[in-house]
Amino acid sequence: MLAQRVAGRSGLLKYCLRENLTGKCQSRRYLARRSSPVYDVCIVGGGIVGLGTARALNLKYPDLKIVVLEKEKELATHQTGHNSGVIHMGIYYTPGSLKARLCVDGALRTYEYCDERAIPYNRCGKLIVATNEEEVSRLDVLYDKGLQNKVPGLALVDRKEILEIEPYCTGGLKAIHSPNTGIVDWRRVACSYGDDFRTNGGTILTGQEVTKIKDVGREIRVDCKDRTRITTKHVITCAGLYSDRISEKAGGKRSPTIVPFRGEYLELRADKRHLVRGNIYPVPNPKFPFLGVHFTPRMDGSVWVGPNAVLAGAREGYSWSTVNTRDLAEMASFRGLWKLAVPNLQYGVKEMAKSAILPLQLADLTRFIPEVKMTDLVRGSAGVRAQAMRDDGTLVDDFEFDESCPGMLHVRNAPSPAATSSLAIADLVVDRAAQCFAL
Repeated sequence: MLAQRVAGRSGLLKYCLRENLTGKCQSRRYLARRSSPVYDVCIVGGGIVGLGTARALNLKYPDLKIVVLEKEKELATHQTGHNSGVIHMGIYYTPGSLKARLCVDGALRTYEYCDERAIPYNRCGKLIVATNEEEVSRLDVLYDKGLQNKVPGLALVDRKEILEIEPYCTGGLKAIHSPNTGIVDWRRVACSYGDDFRTNGGTILTGQEVTKIKDVGREIRVDCKDRTRITTKHVITCAGLYSDRISEKAGGKRSPTIVPFRGEYLELRADKRHLVRGNIYPVPNPKFPFLGVHFTPRMDGSVWVGPNAVLAGAREGYSWSTVNTRDLAEMASFRGLWKLAVPNLQYGVKEMAKSAILPLQLADLTRFIPEVKMTDLVRGSAGVRAQAMRDDGTLVDDFEFDESCPGMLHVRNAPSPAATSSLAIADLVVDRAAQCFAL
């Protein structure tokens, strides 16, 4: 009889091997072993926020058994690995908001962390440049906001001082100078967080795409696409581009919904990199959630110019040729996107045109550095911003968290400056987890 053939655990394994049912039976054997929770906390998402959270949780609660699940084979490959590399100082954000508070704290702590880990960075500074009188009035408002946010070293500079800082930025009338803004390789920083976590006994599993999260009473079961099952007491999700879907898989709210916007960069040719010393940004238009086209030096010596902002054809749509039918269908049926798109149709069409026809971007650049010519530019990298949006078309401006699912905490919105703020965000998430999970 079958029961006799597979009696005992060793008999079951032998039977599985003989009948070529190893995968299925190992899954059952795994469940039999894991009748009580294996991990104390499972963190879904191996980007800079997930890894920073894992590190911080491990440091504060060294006795907890913690695992990080990342769907890609490598860590920090999406938003963390595709951003411009700027260490922001918190100038733009609404005073009192999480972004304002965590960015300023996170930036200073980032420099300290990089010094401790010998991670190179460049505190190259930043100019936010007004090129006409309307922008000058907005610049003054922005400066006051930066002062309220206690951004260190902030100063207003005139045309002469602009040229002392950026000799080729001859189009500026007035600017905000942020000497402490810098650049770093954020993916390297994120991977260093992961190294810290592993060194202190944490577990990171890559290639684990989460398909289901189910609270079964005494434990939470996290199932992955390759049939791996993780059993845990608590779950923290930091899923970035998939934060809404992961929350829904866990029984949480789908809203806010993630809408992917691609930002495409150009690069200055090597013989024109001398035109830019530090970050040169425009005065942002408050009508739009993006900062506008800017010049950004990189740690590898290159200079990125951009980005634009176009609706992506996929959540991982780093080019026009990358299209995901499920992602497109969801966007097409999401009423919030239509409510945003209709009144901003002209802006959206203009951004798409700039993406296709590079000379259309030149006017945005020559406002600051008239010497830049089309022949000085080549197509560069692109990133996708996970923009959280509500059903009424409102963009979620601040960092947002969801604690509505028992035993779980979801990071629902963490766009820029999440990398800069990552150490501060991690501490906030750990504090919230301590309360939610009674750690």
